[in-house]
Amino acid sequence: MSILYEDWVTMLQGNYFVNRCISETLSGLRDGLTLFSGTSRSAVVFALQQTDELSICDPQNLLRGYEPKLKTLYLDSDAWCSPIDRQSSYLAYNHIEPQADLLLDGLISNGGSSSSVYYQMWFTEHHPNMCSLCPTECWLEHAVLRLSHDMANDSTLYTGISGSFLREYSLHAVHDCIVDMAGLVLGLDVQVHIYPILNALLGISKTNEEGVRPHGSLTFIEPRFLKDIDFLARFQSSEQPPLNNFKHVRKLLQAVEHSRRTLVSDGTNILGIAEKDITPFHITADFEGKFGFLFVKDEIICSFQDGRYSSDTHRAKLFEVEEALLDYDIDPSVRTGMFKIIAALVHNAEDKMFGCTFVIDLAAEPTPIAGQVLTPAVNLQEPKILRLAAGLSKVDGALHIRSDLHLHGFACLLDGNRVENENRARGARYNSALRFTAQHHETIVVVVSSDRPVSIFQQGLEIVNKYCTPFSPRCAIFPLPLRKWLEETI
Repeated sequence: MSILYEDWVTMLQGNYFVNRCISETLSGLRDGLTLFSGTSRSAVVFALQQTDELSICDPQNLLRGYEPKLKTLYLDSDAWCSPIDRQSSYLAYNHIEPQADLLLDGLISNGGSSSSVYYQMWFTEHHPNMCSLCPTECWLEHAVLRLSHDMANDSTLYTGISGSFLREYSLHAVHDCIVDMAGLVLGLDVQVHIYPILNALLGISKTNEEGVRPHGSLTFIEPRFLKDIDFLARFQSSEQPPLNNFKHVRKLLQAVEHSRRTLVSDGTNILGIAEKDITPFHITADFEGKFGFLFVKDEIICSFQDGRYSSDTHRAKLFEVEEALLDYDIDPSVRTGMFKIIAALVHNAEDKMFGCTFVIDLAAEPTPIAGQVLTPAVNLQEPKILRLAAGLSKVDGALHIRSDLHLHGFACLLDGNRVENENRARGARYNSALRFTAQHHETIVVVVSSDRPVSIFQQGLEIVNKYCTPFSPRCAIFPLPLRKWLEETI
């Protein structure tokens, strides 16, 4: 079916209910994912009826760059939707037929077909520092559900709450992900209640003991599998601490911190202590001070920090270092080796939560830096030397690393003339790196702060991730015909 663009616009402008549903669902999805994964965009391709042309709503150009693939999928083929029986009124509320993932690089998508919405496919960004795609996929799946139900209810029963649901969906997304994974292993008979566990983990993570946040591991076991657990110590049943007694659980975590031991719980009480090598299906929380990670068996699901769940791995990806190294005429093997060395040193500092600085010196002759010089320089490609460098990075001052992949010095002091873009709020390491790289253009400086942010400097400037596309947090949302949208660039 083909209609004039002007007629399409008139039709959609007249359908205030559809526009509002799409707008509020997109907005809530975007806001919720931004809190969970960092700045995120969202988009949707949809057709309400089988006879409708496909529409697209992409207010922040998430799908720009994918036009050839979308044209191939949607315009050059009729196989993009597997319809379901739309005659049964029961299906209007109770069944959504999943649609195939489009498998677009850099995007996460989820779609479905129901009797109220013939086809819908939701998209968001695949951030490189995500623990797992599973919670985000559950989030998109819920967006499919919300729009289907809103369309089925029609405007007379529309509450406008779908956007709010999606905005606050992070806890539920993690819950749905765990339930899906548990269902694959255990079937429908899952006895552990996930919501109390998730709420308890956030409470425990915020509970200090003598001013220190928790470290250690807490593992949840299905009651049917408790007989298979080899307890190192099991508590008397009448004295098992309840999981919701955060202070007591926090104290017990001291017995397993920085070890291969874990507290064991059935989701209600703390039952005892066991070794971490548990084979039956289990859910584990690893507390690492200010933040922690949640696993289902050995697969990481998400992290948690400051009373909320997140997809953040809390480890720097260092794309800026890769980009900066490409600016220099060095052998690719040297570039790869240098990146691996810097990544290992940065992650060591992140894991142990201390600040440090690394100077990558790519000049033809060694850049003069005041510090503790090593004679001879030591090869950082040797694991024992790399571990030594990780220890030396704790000493005040920078590590001096040359393009020969050797450590030439430590405790180095970075000096230089004042530059205009200094930021006194960022501290001495930050501003020293600005000054030093402004004066020495053949160097890259990597600064790790004790609270985990990593900054990269080159030629007197901090390098900002080039893949972060700024956009307005609030924007007008209006669907367009997909064919017209594609014609704008193809």
